Amino acid sequence: MTDLKQYGYFEAEPAPAGLLAGRVTELQRELYTVMTAYGELQAVLKGTYYHEAELREDFPSVGDFVLLRYNDSGPSRVTELLPRRSKFSRADFSGHAAGYAKTVLEQVVAANFDSVFIVSSLNRDFNLGRIERYLIQARQSGGVPVVILTKADLVDDFSEQLALVRAIAPDVPAYAVSSRTGLGLEALDPYLAPEQTVVFLGMSGVGKSSLLNALMGREVMLVRAIREEDSRGRHTTTHRQLFMLPGGAMVIDTPGMRELGLFSADDGLSAGFADIEELFTRCRFTNCLHQTEPGCAIHAALADGALPRERWELYLQQRRENKFVDDKAGYLRQKRELHKTWGREAKQIKKHGDFRNGRER
Repeated sequence: MTDLKQYGYFEAEPAPAGLLAGRVTELQRELYTVMTAYGELQAVLKGTYYHEAELREDFPSVGDFVLLRYNDSGPSRVTELLPRRSKFSRADFSGHAAGYAKTVLEQVVAANFDSVFIVSSLNRDFNLGRIERYLIQARQSGGVPVVILTKADLVDDFSEQLALVRAIAPDVPAYAVSSRTGLGLEALDPYLAPEQTVVFLGMSGVGKSSLLNALMGREVMLVRAIREEDSRGRHTTTHRQLFMLPGGAMVIDTPGMRELGLFSADDGLSAGFADIEELFTRCRFTNCLHQTEPGCAIHAALADGALPRERWELYLQQRRENKFVDDKAGYLRQKRELHKTWGREAKQIKKHGDFRNGRER
């Protein structure tokens, strides 16, 4: 028997009769691997799930706790998604399942984690703006963000890069590590206690797979060489998966994402740019647009250098992106509700007929 508490599961109440509780440890296309008290099981979603789920966010992802009905002659059936305590999401309007392309708003990348390791390398692909984008979404997720700068063995001095990260996020721990030599890995121990879950996020080629191998103490992920001319890497991780470390912590590895679309990230933006939003309160006018108005605290801070212009432009960019996602999401929700109403009316007409104008239609 497997103790699910080792996988972070603490049941509020026993699973209903005939159902098993479990944690999703791997997802490949539509096939789930779920750890249960009886070991790992292969599972698929029950057929009605595709019709009952409101949005794609309602579909289980790696790290989720679920209930399933055991099947000894084939894949078991996931019947219910249990409440999440944290999740990392990205905006996704593409859709994959037939009939869902226009209602997909949110893609849950990982769930039920304690910390978010934002992984960036110290080579030429080091990008402070990209780290800040990940920080916004990590703050929104419910997990504790931690910045990990990998490949410390490739640079003579990484103090400048650490200082830059700490300057944009003084409240976020930041560490430089080397997966090859083991430098700095011991600093990550507080986040890797038994029953704790960490999710890795970062572009392809930044060293997530090497870091996972180093923490596992063996090679569990293929490591590919990066292109020397631009320090870019190809995708190594092809699907999301949860790994149990020898010390009892868990790591969710995710495919490298070249674009991170913010999804409803108001709280994350406010936390990440608290200094800017505090300046808003100092403007002469409460409805200041921060453009040409007199007494604008933003203009004053830009003029005297207290607010770097690139930081202000990044804030505006993230606000525009978040507004686009929120507006699009609202539009699609209204459209979905309208289609539901039409569907209910059509069913009623089919069942009872339309007696308007004194005739049945």
